[in-house]
Amino acid sequence: MTARGRTARVTPQNLREKSEEWLRRIEKYNVHRSPVGLDRSALLVIDMQKFFLGSRVASLMDAGTAILPNVKRLVDHYHEKGRPVIYTRHVHSPDGSDLGILGEWWNEHCLEGTEEAEIHDSIAPGPEDTVISKHRYSAFYGTDMDEVLADFHVEEVVISGVMTNICCESTARDAFFRDMWVRFVADATASITEEMHVATLLSLAYAFAEVCLTEDVLRA
Repeated sequence: MTARGRTARVTPQNLREKSEEWLRRIEKYNVHRSPVGLDRSALLVIDMQKFFLGSRVASLMDAGTAILPNVKRLVDHYHEKGRPVIYTRHVHSPDGSDLGILGEWWNEHCLEGTEEAEIHDSIAPGPEDTVISKHRYSAFYGTDMDEVLADFHVEEVVISGVMTNICCESTARDAFFRDMWVRFVADATASITEEMHVATLLSLAYAFAEVCLTEDVLRA
């Protein structure tokens, strides 16, 4: 245990060990398996932006950068199989006109037109990918995500990115409400604390998603 009783941060060195432990902890509830094949699946890469993976959000940096290799493996896999990769960027207008209550909740915001708003260079979108900008936690709220997924005949979304318990979880729940199967990749999502990350994995496994690992997606 570290200071204030917290467990060690998630790092590239311990990610695999930790992720296997997370799945053991939620195993009792993680019993639903998606029947959808890759030909009806889309990969969602949620908010893997420089704003969230840089020094501004220092408490996320370790876990966020630790999952980058797994996110890249998923992106490469979906590209290879010719299936859609859909990136989201959480951004706001510099004048704050689209903040709503988020302006009261957070002190700093990722602003459109800045370098920090862009996807991390190591997994930058290609010309074949779709990039959706959003102003709220869910990738479905106020966006054309529904139309994009319909165009690709998607019945299952595989969710990666940050933060596990905010935008990733909100997107997973909204996908489930739309009668889509959800696969939530435990070692390709990250949050500011391990406690928050595991809490989301438990809740989603109980009622919304199949929680899995990157290797499970690659094998499928």
